[in-house]
Amino acid sequence: MSRPSLSGIPIVCLGFAEWDAETRTNQHHLMARLARESPVLFIESLGLRRPTASARDLRRMARRFVRGLRPLRREGGLDVLSPLVIPYHGRAIFRHLNERLLNRVVRRAMRTLELRSPILWTYVPQGLALVDTLDPRLVVYHCVDDIAAHGRIDAASFRQLEDALVREADVVIASSRPIYDRLSEISENVRLMPNVADTDAFAAALEPGPVDPAVELLPRPRVVFVGAVSAVKVDIQLVAELARMRRDWSIALVGPVGLGDPETDVSELRQEPNVHLLGPRGYDELPAVLRGVDAGVIPYRMNALTASIFPMKVYEYLAAGIPTVSTPLPALVGVEGIEFAADASEMSAHLERLIAQDSEERRTERSRLAAGHSWDARLAEIHEAICELPWRR
Repeated sequence: MSRPSLSGIPIVCLGFAEWDAETRTNQHHLMARLARESPVLFIESLGLRRPTASARDLRRMARRFVRGLRPLRREGGLDVLSPLVIPYHGRAIFRHLNERLLNRVVRRAMRTLELRSPILWTYVPQGLALVDTLDPRLVVYHCVDDIAAHGRIDAASFRQLEDALVREADVVIASSRPIYDRLSEISENVRLMPNVADTDAFAAALEPGPVDPAVELLPRPRVVFVGAVSAVKVDIQLVAELARMRRDWSIALVGPVGLGDPETDVSELRQEPNVHLLGPRGYDELPAVLRGVDAGVIPYRMNALTASIFPMKVYEYLAAGIPTVSTPLPALVGVEGIEFAADASEMSAHLERLIAQDSEERRTERSRLAAGHSWDARLAEIHEAICELPWRR
């Protein structure tokens, strides 16, 4: 019997973000690549986090309502579905209603697109509700964050549903060792595959080229954080303390403020004259940002949510060759090319040394370390893992 292949097999993916989100995540990178050879239906976030009265959340709900009136659209080489659901998942009555709404709109989309017997690829446990509707060839649970650890998620119901999905899934992909260890207690079908990067694109930062205009205006040395400035993850106080310790450094934060945590307060950062909140950039613009900086930081808080996070920016920074310092995230233990700092003082000392010792040769070596951790390499690994499974259909 010939070995199965993913090429040409329809994929229905239930994500945890909008397709046109301000930051690109694992789901965006993989689905865009899979869509080159297979039809992909990407179902946008079901709004698992309890909404706030913030302007960001109100805009998001209004946008989703408008999209839900015509939920199916073509974007970026794949089909995107924006289902209308009630953004409350803690109570059973709402969960059951949302399951009915989701299945109804997915069935309609499958008929419209003439898709049959897909692979169900879900980043959230709510995908379990689609198994009977889709009758999938395979069920893939891709767990990239411990979402239940977010303060605005109903953790008990999420964990219960996740346990059921892990038992149902043909394969579970874990993006960090802590996630792998936790889910391996439930299933033997868990594979450890940490987040990676578009290493070729970021390695272009080693070559001469344009620098982001806002970055280029800042005095050197320039230290950058790229990503969502969200208080549930980013240690705002640590960044402010670092800025006060090193007034001679420019600290640039490149990314949307409040994504994932609309109540994020950055007023402390705005008070520091050498902290620069530069706002989001398109993914293709990030190499130009990193081309113009002297070091990168990952100043994440140490909490239940970040205990399982393997940030994609790790290999983006390294592919660009820049010195990198992170708080001691458990998922990053053993990763070559980065150093760890528990507080602002330690981060300042590491950064000062790394910037002073930096050279073209050191940057090239960091980029070389990252080169094997590309999305193309990861996709090949996923393809091999999936195609060796006994398919349901």
